[in-house]
Amino acid sequence: MHMESYYCYELTETSTYAKALLADKQHWVRKLPGQLLHNIISHGIARIAEFLTTDTPQVIAHGFTSPLLASMGEKEIVDELRVVISEERRTTAYFTFSSQMRPSLHQFRIYGPKNGLLLDQDNETLIRLRGARYKSYLEQFVPPLALAKQYLGNVSWNARKFLANDFHMKSGMKCLIESFYLSITDGAPLPISYREILRTSRIMDAIFFQIVTKTNDWNQDHLESQGQTR
Repeated sequence: MHMESYYCYELTETSTYAKALLADKQHWVRKLPGQLLHNIISHGIARIAEFLTTDTPQVIAHGFTSPLLASMGEKEIVDELRVVISEERRTTAYFTFSSQMRPSLHQFRIYGPKNGLLLDQDNETLIRLRGARYKSYLEQFVPPLALAKQYLGNVSWNARKFLANDFHMKSGMKCLIESFYLSITDGAPLPISYREILRTSRIMDAIFFQIVTKTNDWNQDHLESQGQTR
């Protein structure tokens, strides 16, 4: 019924990437239609696109330059993004990208009519969110205990994988790359369907179109308010 995807990227005053991006007006990232966002947000948008059924869902995007980047003289790079995605009378989703919010999250939450799931990419945890409430004061005691049990189970699983030398942070990427090559060499199924890829691209295009339009309108209004245009 509803999803929330968080995919952050930390930018600080001492960040090497931030310094290179801000100092070079010809940086390759600036030449992308979505600039910084274009290079990052597909990871978070794709999680949402997988569970949508409409190829062109409605998209409402709001993006802006963070106070930190603005204080460093940046006026073009959008590093804060909030998006609402919806299918008419069906599924809705929120997508959040931020370079400044802390903690810097890489999470995906999905809610159905009965229960929900919370995937935390940074902590390598998957938590089942119980939908039904307990009666009376049990709601204040049983759910925290159940969550604690699940987190301990995730810790135990990660520890066992680590001790067995089988704990790889990029194992999912490795699987996708191998599956992609097999789809070419052996005709195996694609790891991600063309439909999901196109749906993700359309959502991103809608985001960038809205941001660029709003940014250009804001810059025009700002120049006019300063008396720099006729």
